[in-house]
Amino acid sequence: MFLSRTLLKRHSVLPGFDLALGFTVFYLCVIVLIPLSAAFLKTFTLTWPQFWDTVTSPRVMASYRLTFGASFAAAVMNGFFGLIIAWVLVRYEFFGKRFVDALVDLPFALPTAVAGIALTALYAANGWIGQFLAPLGIKVSYTPVGVFVALTFIGLPFVVRTLQPVLEDLQKELEEAAATLGASRWQTFTRVLFPIMMPALLTGFALAFARALGEYGSVIFIAGNMPMVSEITPLLIITKLEQYDYAGATAIAVVLLVVSFVMLLAINLIQAWARKRQGG
Repeated sequence: MFLSRTLLKRHSVLPGFDLALGFTVFYLCVIVLIPLSAAFLKTFTLTWPQFWDTVTSPRVMASYRLTFGASFAAAVMNGFFGLIIAWVLVRYEFFGKRFVDALVDLPFALPTAVAGIALTALYAANGWIGQFLAPLGIKVSYTPVGVFVALTFIGLPFVVRTLQPVLEDLQKELEEAAATLGASRWQTFTRVLFPIMMPALLTGFALAFARALGEYGSVIFIAGNMPMVSEITPLLIITKLEQYDYAGATAIAVVLLVVSFVMLLAINLIQAWARKRQGG
């Protein structure tokens, strides 16, 4: 038995655990940890009162509320409609399906600046869509609503593409068995299908939320960038960098990073709980 294990380990196609782990840690350190550590080290050049005054000024706090609030709302919106879109693309055949499927990836391929300009043109008071909203008193461009629209646009593919493989692997026999046992369509979805899809849905939500937090190009055009109203946190960071206030920029970035990490960690814990419950 020992000899067979030794031969299997010796002739393994993939690299050994020690080598693979070492490469993984090295690569993550170079690509992720070292740049993030530089941001923290630059922030440490500030005293605690300076740091606190920088990250809690009214203008910065307003940008936090807009950035996190709009990102969360956009991720929730994408989670709901992304599930519907992924379900339709997987379960139904219709004319133009390939076109719709390719259209989902458009936010990936489209430069963010182009997306921002296009959204601004559409939702401006004289735009194709904005001209119908303006008489109703609904203003999208140059408001927080515009930020929400832009973040929803760029986050949709993350949810759809995360859910599609899971939906494709769902066996229709599960639905047939539930129907045989007398379950309604709603009961089949909520008690049989949704628990299976939930981890993937949470993953898509987390990816869309994280992507929205750092979005800059598509938002600055449609937001209007009015302080205390429609100014996002990434724009404040860029503003401080342009003013050569590197410590202030990294201080705001560190707060954004820490809060984002905590929220993503919480989502990952929920994912683990969902998988454990599903497996049990």
